[in-house]
Amino acid sequence: MTAADRAQYLRACGLSELEEDTPKRVELDGTPVSVVQTEGEVFAIHDICSHANVSLSEGEVEDCQIECWLHGSAFDLRTGKPSGLPATRPVPVYPVKIEGGSVFVDVRARLTQES
Repeated sequence: MTAADRAQYLRACGLSELEEDTPKRVELDGTPVSVVQTEGEVFAIHDICSHANVSLSEGEVEDCQIECWLHGSAFDLRTGKPSGLPATRPVPVYPVKIEGGSVFVDVRARLTQES
């Protein structure tokens, strides 16, 4: 990782701390993030549902989506877009880098913007 990357990317957790399809909640620079390893990739998504103010990391992961446990809205881990009601707004997703057995996330660079 370059010096510029180190300034942007923050260590979220060790790769070995992640269980397949099991979200892990972390807080990076004051931002709640759910880190998920699924389908051979690692994703980072804002941990708060856009419909209700609850933690997405308490939900289930299936088919590259994380489901909000409260009302059942599911969000694509790649885009943050909801796949159905009641949520209508996406949640931010963040770039992820894996280095030296650690997961790094850049919470300053959203891959999707809230609308």
